[in-house]
Amino acid sequence: MVRVPSSAVAAAGLVGGYAVARWTKKRPLGGVVLGAAGLAAGREWHRSGGARVGAGLGALYLAGFAGAHPLAKKVGAWPAVLGAATVVAAASWAVADRG
Repeated sequence: MVRVPSSAVAAAGLVGGYAVARWTKKRPLGGVVLGAAGLAAGREWHRSGGARVGAGLGALYLAGFAGAHPLAKKVGAWPAVLGAATVVAAASWAVADRG
């Protein structure tokens, strides 16, 4: 079985959740994508680093989601989402996925 890095799962959750919500015009459906990816990444964060790492990266994931909303008013929706996903993915890679 191929292991997908938690950083990729988290980034895909943020980008995919937004994309699904935007293109289907159903925000709850985007929330399902965001939540499913967050749970999958969170499980891996907890497994690889323990409760503190899982909680910290989980909080960052939620902050990325929440922070993209006001940022979108300044830079646009896609740049805000991609920026949040990049920050979350980089932190996840550095803390949980790297070597």
